[in-house]
Amino acid sequence: MDAAPQLMLAALGVPVAGALLIALCRSRPNLREALSLLSAAAMLYCVASLAPGVLDGQRPEQALFEVLPGLALRLKLEPLGMLFALIASSLWLVNSLYSIGYMRGNRERHQTRFYICFALALAATMGVAMAGNMFTLYLFYELLTLVTYPLVAHAATPEALRGARVYIGVLLGTSIVFLLPALIFTWLVAGTTDFVAGGILAGKLGPAAMGGLLALYLFGIGKAALMPFHRWLPSAMVAPTPVSALLHAVAVVKAGVFSVVKVITYIFGIDALLAAGSGDWLIGVAGFTVIAASIVALKADNLKRRLAYSTISQLSYVMLAAALLAPLSVIGAVLHIAAHAFGKITLFFAAGAIYTAAHKTEVSQLDGIGRRMPWTMAAFAIGSLSMIGLPPTAGFISKWYMLSGAMAGAHWLAVAVIVVSTLLNAGYFLPIVYRAFFVAPHDGPGHRAHGEAPWPMVVALCATAAATVLLFFYPELPLALARQTLAGG
Repeated sequence: MDAAPQLMLAALGVPVAGALLIALCRSRPNLREALSLLSAAAMLYCVASLAPGVLDGQRPEQALFEVLPGLALRLKLEPLGMLFALIASSLWLVNSLYSIGYMRGNRERHQTRFYICFALALAATMGVAMAGNMFTLYLFYELLTLVTYPLVAHAATPEALRGARVYIGVLLGTSIVFLLPALIFTWLVAGTTDFVAGGILAGKLGPAAMGGLLALYLFGIGKAALMPFHRWLPSAMVAPTPVSALLHAVAVVKAGVFSVVKVITYIFGIDALLAAGSGDWLIGVAGFTVIAASIVALKADNLKRRLAYSTISQLSYVMLAAALLAPLSVIGAVLHIAAHAFGKITLFFAAGAIYTAAHKTEVSQLDGIGRRMPWTMAAFAIGSLSMIGLPPTAGFISKWYMLSGAMAGAHWLAVAVIVVSTLLNAGYFLPIVYRAFFVAPHDGPGHRAHGEAPWPMVVALCATAAATVLLFFYPELPLALARQTLAGG
């Protein structure tokens, strides 16, 4: 009997069961946190156990129930979903360790609710990763928005509640106004919303209709933060740092760009979009988002705001590379999902460690901090190199594939965007590293003596920084899954 379908269901069920057990242990913090770590480890085991079969060509699936003819809730795991599931499950384990140090170090309130919603967010993320059709993906996509809302509003301050309203308003608004009509139209035209190699719309729509439907999908997937629907992301920075890491690296934005690549590959089909020329406009919109967000990041003094706009820019790299519809660029888009996940979570972990240990939030306050927090700032430097796209980090490999694809297809606008934005990335990351290690600290009145943050936080950020480097030297797993995605899943 094939165990893969049961493992898929277990990957969905384990975090839900973990959330229930965490709720029961609200009065016992040590047990509550142990259950969070255990749930994360169990989900990672389930997901990792599926990887060898997917790499060997298996595509496990599990039908749940049918709502209408051609509209069923169904799970199916293909290479792109496998990569996303591996990223999310491995980073949940590290984020759980980090969260223990952060929540205790900052004496945060409502910690039980935090861990419950975190677990439910990962369950929804697994549903997105393993969705067998667009209908299933849409349902889990919306669920992810709803269960992360309490995390964004966690502090319950007027600023946090205002940021949370923007967060849920933009994400629900774009998905209801744009994504839901796109889903319904696809079902009416194709008779199905299944993810199929080569797409399900080839020969069913003219170039104008294909372009219009693509626009509905891409602007409807608001989690990808394509301008002008990006405001939710900086607004959500009012959340605790582990939540920011969840939003930027583990689940939410990754669900957005994952869904974009999935739609382009399995709903439209690369060949069909190439023949229709319907995706050319996306190169311009994604390129503008990359540059504009980089310029905002360059001017931002608040560290989390700078990282937020960096995320908007980095996500649009994936959109830009996917829009080129060239084999190398699509591989680069898939690889960048992984590279950005590990690099950006390292940066947010470092920002949270700086806040916990030194209570500093602005770039202008970081002079000499690397001398007191060498592990944290060394990890930050590695994450920065990956965002810029320099070796020996994972970001170099994904940017190399994207740039190679753009040059091979003579997409000179995309080449210019990648080159200029890389310089801008260096312009807003390298000064932070320079200030931290090479500028003397200002130990004036009110100076707070400090060292590193609590050890769970330092261990977590060092682990993700190490993974960022290891992915440079050992990229075989994400590269194999990226190539299988390109081959049609």
